Amino acid sequence: MDDPLLAPVGPAARDELQNPRILSDRIAVGRALWRELVIGFAEGLSKLDVGFTQLAALYAVSGPETLTVGDLAEHIGRSPSATSRLVDGLVRRGYLRRREEVADRRQRVLSLTDEGQALVAAVDRDRADQFLAVVRPMPMAERALVAMGVAALANRAVTQRGGLRRRTEG
Repeated sequence: MDDPLLAPVGPAARDELQNPRILSDRIAVGRALWRELVIGFAEGLSKLDVGFTQLAALYAVSGPETLTVGDLAEHIGRSPSATSRLVDGLVRRGYLRRREEVADRRQRVLSLTDEGQALVAAVDRDRADQFLAVVRPMPMAERALVAMGVAALANRAVTQRGGLRRRTEG
């Protein structure tokens, strides 16, 4: 039976993808690439003096939804009290602001400040530069495959609401 995921791939590449030894080697190379990307990401965060959970909070708040501290806690998988302390720190550093919810003045909604938006944009630029440094030297055909792969992942990974599909427990 033909695998529809392999349909756009040429016969030689398809044979390579089905060869367990070659596939294992490619997975090892992918893991090494992932390791370097994560290390580069951690180095970038260190230079910005921001932790991963802080950055996750900033990205969550930068999304399309209006979030309260409780909503943010759910998004980043932290307790409300730990998230409240995290938000306090980000407010003190000038990355987040709290404001009254118009519909319910007891609620406080979160938004990025200009500094918070600049920080998220800087991280995005840094990650894009790191990715492009790897992709630019590739031959055009390989770059096209990378672009197709990224597009396929994006199509499958993103929900209709714009969030990332999470692994279902099962």
